[in-house]
Amino acid sequence: MRLPRLRIVVLAVMVVATTLTLGWWIFGPAGVAVELTQRSWRMEIVIERLRSESGSNWCDELPADATDVTRRVMADPTGRRAEPAEHCRYTQLVWRRHWIAQNTGGPADRPDWPRPPLRVAPPGEPGSERLGRRDAYFEIELRDRANHAWVCRVTQQRWQELRKGQRFRVPVDRFGTADCPAMYESAL
Repeated sequence: MRLPRLRIVVLAVMVVATTLTLGWWIFGPAGVAVELTQRSWRMEIVIERLRSESGSNWCDELPADATDVTRRVMADPTGRRAEPAEHCRYTQLVWRRHWIAQNTGGPADRPDWPRPPLRVAPPGEPGSERLGRRDAYFEIELRDRANHAWVCRVTQQRWQELRKGQRFRVPVDRFGTADCPAMYESAL
């Protein structure tokens, strides 16, 4: 007689535990509890270099600054031109990404753009460098109790407001990717 009662008690405990776990999973706070462990910034400027590059096109469609042009008459392999036409090979000076200058720091440092030295070549010759696109990144590192880490990019204003040790909840998908824009402050 005692054995059926024990089974009923064990079954009831399992049902209650499953219900509580499922209820917490469905109705409990969303996301993973994390703590802000580090703030950093990075300022980057793309440095472009003037290079001489070869190209080819139909002679009536050449870029205005094409030099060293060689011509030959040929049929259009695409069929867009009915008659054979002049096709040209040429050289052109173009700006291409060469390297990236960057400054990095943390909350104790003032974010500042790098000031790289630039090469200057005579006008019309390859070799000169110029400043290109600028990008500023303000990042925070978040860690959970199991020491999993996520890095989130935030605006400069938000970055300045945040402090090390603040606690948040951040949704994390099944692949371990944090949804940083959905992060919210938690009273843990």
